Amino acid sequence: MSKSGMSKPGKKPTKKTATKASTQAGEMDTQSDIGRSQNPAELKRQALAELLPEAFSEGQLDIEALKRTLGEAVNDSGERYRLDWAGKSEAYKVLQTPSTATLRPQREHSVNFDSAQHVFIEGENLEVLKVLQKAYFGKVKLIYIDPPYNTGNDSFIYPDRFQESKEDYLKRINELEDDGTLMREGFFRKNSRENGHYHSNWLNMMLPRLYIARNLLRDDGVIFISCDDNEVHNLRCLMNEVFGEENFIASVIWQKVFSPKNSAKYFSEDHDYVLVYTRHAEVWRPSLLPRTEEMESRYDNPDNDPRGPWTSGDMSARNYYGEGTYSITCPSGRIIDGPPPGTYWRVSPKKFKTLNEDKRIWWGDKGENTPRLKRFLSEVKQGRVPQTLWKYKEVGHTQEAKKELLALVDFPDSNAVFDTPKPTRLIRRMLQIGTSTEEADLVVDFFAGSGTTMEAVLRQNLEDGGNRRCINVQLPEPLDVVPSEMDDIADVARIRIKNAISAMKAEDDLATQIPADLGFKSFSLNPSNFKQWRGDGIESADELAEQMKMFVQSEKDGANTEDTLYELLLKFGQELTTPIEQLEIEGEDVYAIRDRNMLFVLNGFNEEMIEPMVAIKPHEIIALDSVFHDSDELKTNLDLQCRDAGIRLTCF
Repeated sequence: MSKSGMSKPGKKPTKKTATKASTQAGEMDTQSDIGRSQNPAELKRQALAELLPEAFSEGQLDIEALKRTLGEAVNDSGERYRLDWAGKSEAYKVLQTPSTATLRPQREHSVNFDSAQHVFIEGENLEVLKVLQKAYFGKVKLIYIDPPYNTGNDSFIYPDRFQESKEDYLKRINELEDDGTLMREGFFRKNSRENGHYHSNWLNMMLPRLYIARNLLRDDGVIFISCDDNEVHNLRCLMNEVFGEENFIASVIWQKVFSPKNSAKYFSEDHDYVLVYTRHAEVWRPSLLPRTEEMESRYDNPDNDPRGPWTSGDMSARNYYGEGTYSITCPSGRIIDGPPPGTYWRVSPKKFKTLNEDKRIWWGDKGENTPRLKRFLSEVKQGRVPQTLWKYKEVGHTQEAKKELLALVDFPDSNAVFDTPKPTRLIRRMLQIGTSTEEADLVVDFFAGSGTTMEAVLRQNLEDGGNRRCINVQLPEPLDVVPSEMDDIADVARIRIKNAISAMKAEDDLATQIPADLGFKSFSLNPSNFKQWRGDGIESADELAEQMKMFVQSEKDGANTEDTLYELLLKFGQELTTPIEQLEIEGEDVYAIRDRNMLFVLNGFNEEMIEPMVAIKPHEIIALDSVFHDSDELKTNLDLQCRDAGIRLTCF
């Protein structure tokens, strides 16, 4: 792609001769980058080259030079602490393979599409994450995922085949049905314990997804991951590699059941884990949890102290204190010779006198009790520090999760779909710890299941007045038991979210607090609306010229305007919820975003449009080549006018 309208992404410049085209062939890869997702490896390479240029030689990383720069000796033995498994290097290749897919709007599956700030995406989550990476890089405050637990009974959602070449993967990844499903042999496979690569398969599935998830997080972002004993040990090691051991925060124990299973062969499994990692532990801090009623009940104000409710604490302690053995005279005149045997007063006589004068000592109703220190509710932390043990009474259990699902979705048996459902209270605990009510924090769940996370976000926003936004990603995995209105789990999630919104609006005591435009935008993973340049097999200028004739128009035949617009939004780093303003300029539709700083011309263009478009003073105009109808003069005129006005013009 070039500025000023001279080339298009994913194809050759629209020159009419093979000679001119071949002389510009070297530009093709750079120009086509806009049509592909970002390569995480290349981003890190660029950052490393900028920081340590001496570690590169002729554009290639020199490992020995890097070690010398860092003052480390070269380890020739190959022995070091690390996590290795079958297929790991191929998993990194899959991660680094760009995606040319896009997300297609599904208005028919959405609620208040035009104004909604929440997003539901139907599609394979690795490809979706790649598509989202440019628009959401470093913007996500909290990620929660509930991946397959790898119990040995999973019909694994495992579309990545690591025995194939990178080229084969790239070819296959672009073979999508019209509905966005990926045409892959063996898409669902049981990852049984008899499989020789039982753990490796799971790690291969997780690594690229976690890597991109880290890229999406803000510097003060946090990720929560549900897991059980089958893979929690491997997950810890994998997270240490991807996020860094220094960014580990906690391994939370969630009590997932309210009664023991007496039928268990060995032990009743009463808990799961929630691993917590941050992007940067030095900048992330958890929010305090609300104080419980039990904690509040400890405070009272029997002496009507103007500072409000208080509780009292012992003035003595067992730790030795040199000034802690003095006598005290009570207000009643009673003399206390000293602290109880074996203890010491916590403060010096001088400090005690100051506290008493400030009425911070409680002597009892009659003024003759052993002194106690008053601790005012207004002066303690207005919340409680999160703990690593989450009991079901506070955050819910699996049976509660099933009841929540069945209350919103007319499904005969939730057990047929979800083995490890999560209650909304569990997710809401994470939201309380990891997000703020002051900002429009973005929450992402790319193993969305039945949509629990989005319902939790909606309800938590309602409770504390927050403005959190949510993105859910779910594969359209077929259901074992198929109700009439649902074909797959993605359908279950959308129906659940729709019904949750309706249920909240129907609650009389809450109706006035719920935004009228509450809803979500639904999208599906689909092939790009633009033709993808295939240079394989072209051996002559004539063949190149023939191939170029197919790319005079960059978009595919029949490409929908709205679909194309949303693909361009993503490719230009704009979020899916970016407000879009439709303008009519000289009889043609023009789409504007960011206070008209960016204009999209997708349907048609004429000479009369140039002056009013330039008068808007956008920062950039993006236009399809097809709108100029092969008129180089018209395109050139627009280009010159934009140059004079300091406007960047990009043509596809």
